[in-house]
Amino acid sequence: QVQLVESGGGLVQPGGSLRLSCAASGRIRSMTYMVWYRQGSGTERESVAGVMVGTSPFYTESVKGRFTVSRDIAKNTVSLQMNSLKPEDTAVYYCYAGGVNDYSGGTRNYWGQGTQVTVSS
Repeated sequence: QVQLVESGGGLVQPGGSLRLSCAASGRIRSMTYMVWYRQGSGTERESVAGVMVGTSPFYTESVKGRFTVSRDIAKNTVSLQMNSLKPEDTAVYYCYAGGVNDYSGGTRNYWGQGTQVTVSS
């Protein structure tokens, strides 16, 4: 079994910064991609930024130029540096690992438990 644990959420004023981290633990042979999703109150969960092995990071349009995603393949971690935060960035942020080869045969996908980010003055 693989577990994803997020950290780094909190309350920040508009224009501020936060850094989210996600660490995957367990029997992991490989992971194809790690993605940050978010879900605000009354909204659907949306992908924010992610990294797939062998490709450039991708971002949703609303965070381009403000957020930076980085992945450490050797450590099975992914981080999200969020700058110039806006109230509309308020949401629960989830870490997602896709295409995980956990030695059980085939691949699986996993979600973290989520971390709250609140942008408010």
